[in-house]
Order: sequence, then C-alpha cells, then structure tokens
Amino acid sequence: MFRTALRNVLAHKARLLMTVLAVMLGVAFVSGTLVFTNTLSAALEKQSAKGFDHVDVAVTPDFKEAEGDKVGEVQELTRALVDDSARVPGAAQAIGIVTGFTAIADRDGKLIGNGFQSQGGNYWGTEDPRYPLVGGHAPKGEGEILIDSATAERTGYEVGDTVRMSVDGPVLEPVIAGIFTTDDGNVAAGGSLTLFDTASAQKLFGKAGTFDEIAVKAKDGVSQAALRAQLEKALPSGVVETTTGAELADEQAETIASSMSGLKQGLLVFAGIALFVGTFIIANTFTMLVAQRTRELALMRAVGASRRQVTRSVLIEAFVVGAVAAVAGLLAGVGIGVGLRSLMGTLGATVPDGPLVVSPGTIGTAFAVGVLVTMLAAWLPGRRAAKIPPVAAMSSVHAKATTKSLVLRNTLGALFSAAGVAVVLAATTMKGSDGQAPMGIGAVLLITGVFILTPLLSRPLIAAAAPVLRVFGMPGKLARQNSVRNPRRTAATASALMIGLTLITGMTVAAGSLQKSIDKMAAAAIEADYVVSMRNGNALSPDVERKLRQTDGVTATSPMRTAVSRIDGRTEYLTGVNGATFDDLTEFETLSGAFEVGGTRVVADEATAKSYGWKAGSSFTVAYEDGRKQKLTVAGLYQGNDMMSGIMIDTATLAPHESEPADMMVMVKTADGASGAVKESLEKALGTNPGIQVQDRKDLSNEIAQMFTLMLNMLYGLLAMAVIVAVLGVINTLAMSVFERSQEIGLLRAIGLDRKGIKRMVRLESLVISLFGGVLGIGLGVFFGWAAGELMGTRMATYELVLPWGRMAVFLLLAALVGVLAALWPARRAARLNMLQAIKAE
Repeated sequence: MFRTALRNVLAHKARLLMTVLAVMLGVAFVSGTLVFTNTLSAALEKQSAKGFDHVDVAVTPDFKEAEGDKVGEVQELTRALVDDSARVPGAAQAIGIVTGFTAIADRDGKLIGNGFQSQGGNYWGTEDPRYPLVGGHAPKGEGEILIDSATAERTGYEVGDTVRMSVDGPVLEPVIAGIFTTDDGNVAAGGSLTLFDTASAQKLFGKAGTFDEIAVKAKDGVSQAALRAQLEKALPSGVVETTTGAELADEQAETIASSMSGLKQGLLVFAGIALFVGTFIIANTFTMLVAQRTRELALMRAVGASRRQVTRSVLIEAFVVGAVAAVAGLLAGVGIGVGLRSLMGTLGATVPDGPLVVSPGTIGTAFAVGVLVTMLAAWLPGRRAAKIPPVAAMSSVHAKATTKSLVLRNTLGALFSAAGVAVVLAATTMKGSDGQAPMGIGAVLLITGVFILTPLLSRPLIAAAAPVLRVFGMPGKLARQNSVRNPRRTAATASALMIGLTLITGMTVAAGSLQKSIDKMAAAAIEADYVVSMRNGNALSPDVERKLRQTDGVTATSPMRTAVSRIDGRTEYLTGVNGATFDDLTEFETLSGAFEVGGTRVVADEATAKSYGWKAGSSFTVAYEDGRKQKLTVAGLYQGNDMMSGIMIDTATLAPHESEPADMMVMVKTADGASGAVKESLEKALGTNPGIQVQDRKDLSNEIAQMFTLMLNMLYGLLAMAVIVAVLGVINTLAMSVFERSQEIGLLRAIGLDRKGIKRMVRLESLVISLFGGVLGIGLGVFFGWAAGELMGTRMATYELVLPWGRMAVFLLLAALVGVLAALWPARRAARLNMLQAIKAE
C-alpha cells in the first residue's frame, strides 16, 4: 500500500501541485513570522544588553503610595545620594542620570524621528563612559549639546553647527559641541538622543537638583549582588530601590519578548487564516482524486485490501504532499523573514544587526503544520473512499451523496448557523470587553454553519445568475449546470474565498464606522479652531499658552492641564481649564445645572458624578498635591466622551497648588477661523517649533484617518495571503473538473461547440463560483462589522454604522477578477483537449 501511495503521488504530480502551493504558502507565512520575530528579538536583546555594560546596580526612586488626603509621590534622588553611592566600598563610579523629551529639527526644520523616539539626557562630567565621543568636547551650559552619530549621519550635522530644538515648548538654538556613539534602542529604531551637561538637563527637564536614576559601576572583583547589598545598607530605605544590571537585562529581555509576542501572535493569526482556507483546497483536491480513482480503490478492496489500508494509502499521499510543502514553505519562510527585516529598513525603521535565527522550534513547527494540516484535510476523503463497497464502486453507482447524508449536513449547518447568530446578537447587548469572547465564539459558529450550508445555498444563489448567463447562450447554460452539478465541490471552492472576504469586509465596515464616530466626537466636543500639543504627547510649558494668547488674531485660548488630587480617599485627576473661555472653545451637552467653571465652581461628567453621588449644587473637599484642601461646588453635570471627561476646574484656582504646572494641550480660537495663513502665523508665534504641532479639526480627522488607513492596508496585505490561497483553490478545482469531464468536453466539441465556447463555459463557471463566494463573504462581513460596531457603541455615544458601498463593490469586483484569472489556464487546457482522445477517456 505504501508503494501504491507513492506511485499515485508521482503519477498525479500536476494535480497535486496546487495543493502543495496552498500548504506551502501557509507554512511559509508561519515559519517566516517565527524567523522574523525570533531574529528581531535576538538582535534587540543583544543590543539592549550592551546598554547595561556600564550599570552593575541601578538605584531608582521609591514610590510613596497615596494615603488619606496625601497624593502618591515619587521620592527624590539628590546629588547627596549620588555621592553616597560613589563612596560605597565596592563602587568604582556612580553616575546621576537625567532623561526627558527633546525635539531636534533637521536642516529642513522637521522633527528627527518621531516624537516618542526623540529623547534627551545628561552627559556626566567631562568624560561619560556611557557615551564615547567621536568628535568635539563635553557640553557646557544650555548653549551646547551633543548629538548621537546616527543622527549626525542622517542629517549631515557637524560639530559647530547650530540646531533648532525644544524640550517642552520654547525654542532653543544651541551649538553642537560634540558627537557620540550609543547603543540606545530608540536611536537604533530611528530616533535621536540629545545630551546636555547635567545642570542644564535638570533645569530643562524640570528636575532641578534631582536625578531619575543612579547607575553604579562595581570595582573589579566585586559582584553585582555584593555591590547591591552594600548600597542597600548605605542608602536610606523607603527612599530608593536597587536593581542589578543582570536583573535589568532580564527585565528588558522579557519586555522585548512580550512586545514581540503581540506581533508574533497577530501575524500567526493571519497565517492560521491562510492555512484554514488551504484546508478547503486540500480536502477538495483529495475528494476529487479519490472520486477519480474510485474503481482503482474498489479493485484494491476486491483483491484483499482492508478499509484501514485504503484510508492509510490516502493519508500516506497526504503525508508526502505535506512534507514536500513543509520543506518548500520553510525555505520560503526564511526568505520572508529576511524580506520583512529589509522591509522595515526600507520603511525607515532601523533594525539592529544580528544573525538570522532559524530555531529548531521553527523547523519543527513548519513540518508539524504542513504535515498535520494536509493529513487532517485528507482524512475525511480517505475515510469516505474506504466506505465505498467494492462492487458498487466498480459499477460506478456510488457516485452521489445519499439523501440521508445531505439531510444530516443541512441540519447541522442550520443548527450551527442559528447558534452563531444567537450568540453574536447576545454579545451585542453586552458592554465593552464582556462581549468580545462571546462574539468571537458566535462568529466561529456562524462561519462554520454557513460553510456546512454552502452546498444548499449554492443552488438558489447560482440560479439567480441564470438570466445573466443566458446572454452567453449555450456556454452560459452549461456553466450554470456545471456549477451546481457537484454542490459540495462548489461550496468548498467558494468557501475559501468567502472567508477572506468576510474578514476584509468586516474590518472595513468596523474601521470606517469607528473613524466616522471619532470624527463626530471631535466635531461635537471641540469648537476651537486649533488644538496645540507636543508631538509625543508630553506636557507643554505654560509659556506656550501665554504666547498664543498674545498672538494677533487670537480671540480665546484655554489650556487643558492635568493635576492629581485626593477626593474622599480616592485619587482623582483634575482637568485645569480657563473658565472664562472654555465654554466658547468646546461644545458639551449640559445635563443639569450650568456649565460654569471659575473660582470654587467646577463641572463634572455624568460618570464621575455618579461614582461620588454628586448632583448639581453638591459640594466636596479636594486635597491638592501640595497637601492643602479646598471646598468646591459642582456647578453642573455634562455628558463626557472618550476625548474629554472628568472634573474641570479653573487654572487660576489650581495653579497655586502646582509645583510644576504643565499643559497637555492648548485650544485656540481665532478671529478669521481656520486657514493656512492663520495656522502659519500660530506656528511662527511659537518659533516654528519642531516638537509642537498645530492642528485644526480637519488635521485631527486626517490624523485619525491615516491611522485607520494604515491599519487597514496592513490587514489587507496580510489577508491577501488567504485570497491568493483561495485563487489557487479555484484554479485547482477547475483544472481537476476539466480533467474528470474530459469525455463530456470531447462530446460537446463533437456536436458543434467550438474552442471559444469551451473556454467561455469554463470561465463563466469560475466567475459564478467566485461571485457566489464573494456575495456570501461580503454579506457575512457586513453582519460581523455591524455586530462589532454595536459592541463598540456601548462605549461610544457617537458611534454610527457606515457601510462602505464603494469598497464593497470593489471587493465584489475583486471576487469576479479572481474568477476570471483563475479560469485562464483551465479554460485553455479544456479548449486544447483532443476531441477523439477526450471521447475515449474514462
């Protein structure tokens, strides 16, 4: 039986090629994902480990928990603690570290890197071992800085050049005193690192006289554990925490592994989708192969082969096909891993150097996936073939499925579909994350049910295309009949395309609706012409709001400032605003009382008020971060949203209690409204600052649109793999259908149907099957998109379902194009069949 199975594989190489390709693509995606993420993780871990070469023990400030009316606070690391750390017997050196955001502009005035990767820090003394200088000298005063060598190379900056930069708003123009090298991960990822002398860094980052961390280097022969013990003994408990360099490296490795895990899981989900689609092709292929060899298998049964041996022979074929596909997929996956790393570099993300990692786990996974998926998909056709009675098979009467099996299939399909719809509808009534798991389960049940029912659904849906097909005459009529001749085969072929389009359509509907809802939220909440903020989301200096207020043409401004407080023993964040102008810059629905902010009068959103039991006119006592208390009155309640909510208080009331006031954003209204000229004047008023962005409502909307567009394009690219596999399935089905209908095609040619008519028949059959899958996929996608939207709508009052009719039409045209392209080779092959040889074929 083993030799027979191998002979069949070798005899049907062309027939099995598409199956090998389908499995190979799925395996390649899986192995490519593993190679890419493992390689990236290893490179990042290696590079991050270098960053701890000069740190044997890190001393960080302890956090004092909030208690009673006192807010939580971070303890301070003073210069005295740095000196105490350096005097520990086992310490060779102690360095005080200061970090913060630094936006530095290139020669065109644009921010280098993105906001979250533009970092700043301090250079310790005249020679800092963390940052070896390759040119220039250590910085002195606020007028001198150091930049990293990667930034210097990208921008062309040299020692002595003047640059534009900022840390929290005001523009600085220091001179580059020197250039240094670093293993910093943000720099490797395309960001920048700017260094000041320690005193300047502390002043600019609002940390006068204090440090974020103390890095202690051990003397030769002193272990990290011994140094840590000495530091814990010498430094005050409850003020600092100590961590060894090895522990920091391990934590960093865990962080990298965790971040890579999310990426890996996301990519593997799409690989799984491609493999899931591929199982339909494999099952279809082996079903047709078994059907074409019915007499051969029956003869083997008649000469003594058992049912188990027949099933085993089919599984051996599947094993060989899966093994070949796994090897090819693994090789292709290594290429995909290399390609993804190169692609990241092309897109501007710098990937650390490191060897390509092809682990034993990746190799094992590739073979396990390739072989198991193929054998599982082939098991049912093999089992079905073994059940065929030898006599019935040899007389060719055992060709169609029994009525009992069809009734059982349709009943199961109906039950699965009904259960899926019920669970999805139930999930839409739940709130937030509570409904995610039930909705996922319902989606799986519904897709499974529709797949089981597709043979039943194929007849009425394909029959609906009959009027159009009649236009093509006899080829159109034959194409319709061929499409419904074997409903199971048609269903399996269409289902592969259906799943891909279901996911694509569902994501498009959900993303489009969410984008529209956020646009509505922004339009409903913000009446200001412009919103000014830091590019990395950090706080702005209060000087920014003062400069904007003094700019010609500006009629109203208001900061939005966050401050921590304690209310009834709970930590609560207050939002400081300009009470005199805030109502003119926003548009909130007032639920009760009046929207008045000023003095001791505040407003609160409905959710916050409900949590404290407040109503309009209620009073409460707040404890500010400086420890002082004040009695405030709730003037009114408003309807908050995801953009703005909480307790709003006048900045004049809040400012005396803040040690370092900072604004998260500033809203601006102008006399002339939003225009290019007004925006340019605001940017000039702020010194054309590379770290600040001035956005009108259209800019905010475009920013949201770009985010969703990027996300959708990535998903489309990943789901394209499933669509490609589905195309292979259509080609495979048509090619094998042409083979088994050779005699029929020969007879059609003999009675007058020319080659052009044969080609048209096969193409129309492919088109009908593809459109059938497309209609099912788009229909399911709209349903799932609506359901996901209902779930999101429980947390977003402005949610509105948006059906992207244009894109759905494109998806349907894509399905039609798949059908047309997939039929090219099978149609050509059918038209070129020799008439007489085809008639004699069995």
